[in-house]
Amino acid sequence: MCAKFLLALIIVVSCSAKSFALNNNYDYDEALESANYIKKFLNSTPLTAIISGSGLGSIEQIITDKIIIDAKDIPNWPKSTAPGHEGKVISGKINNRDIIMLQGRLHFYEGHSMKAVIFPVRVLKLLGVREYIATNASGAVNKDFNPGEIIAVRDHINLMGTNPLIGTNDARFNSRFPDMTNAYDKKMLEALKSFGLKSGVYIAFTGPSFETPAEINMAALMGADLVGMSTVPEVIAANSMGMRVCALSCAANMAAGIDPDHTLTEQEVFENMKKSSNELAEIISLLINYLNQE
Repeated sequence: MCAKFLLALIIVVSCSAKSFALNNNYDYDEALESANYIKKFLNSTPLTAIISGSGLGSIEQIITDKIIIDAKDIPNWPKSTAPGHEGKVISGKINNRDIIMLQGRLHFYEGHSMKAVIFPVRVLKLLGVREYIATNASGAVNKDFNPGEIIAVRDHINLMGTNPLIGTNDARFNSRFPDMTNAYDKKMLEALKSFGLKSGVYIAFTGPSFETPAEINMAALMGADLVGMSTVPEVIAANSMGMRVCALSCAANMAAGIDPDHTLTEQEVFENMKKSSNELAEIISLLINYLNQE
């Protein structure tokens, strides 16, 4: 009886220890460990990072010399549970520029802490990334936008109720009070406009429920053109570490209440994102060409 009790106790303690080990702080040392693991697979330093949003993983098709790392093998890396986010890290080249792509992101609505949500961004900076290109799916608040249209984000409104930099500050990551005046790089934004893209202000809610018509009316009054559930924490973190940032948002549907007889669904988002994926890849290719010529 005593032997069985001791065995059960050992199992409980082992499980508890494992759970504790997985309770990461997502601090500098853990980010450095993740970066050093990824570096073992890289042939060169990535200059530009691309983060693919829901259903936009096909951007991978324009990457050459690909090296694919399964995110679950990277030490300390948080697991994405959102549909359409595959959890891969892909290094390679686009138009001969060294890039790294995260095929999938972390969302606050998945139950991750904000420290976990921005952890991959921290790792990218430690890898040497200079430019951070975010893509996402959004709802169009601006009635001049059409479902499936790709919009260049020129600014954002954070209505997620928190900030990823809250907590003890580590100066190895960023200063205590980073300036967000030019959160979205002006030169890259002008380049995107020269490609024919419209620009807009992105407002972030936590999700995962779609917004109510009243919330969308409020967003419009505040000056928002697009609404979504991601990107803003990453942009804050990337800016705080000195990366140049731009964001490409696919208006996957019209936001709640704009068409009162239309029910918003996840499936509609994925279908419209899939239709826009090739165009988005072309835009990213043009943007990489621009960066090569700077």
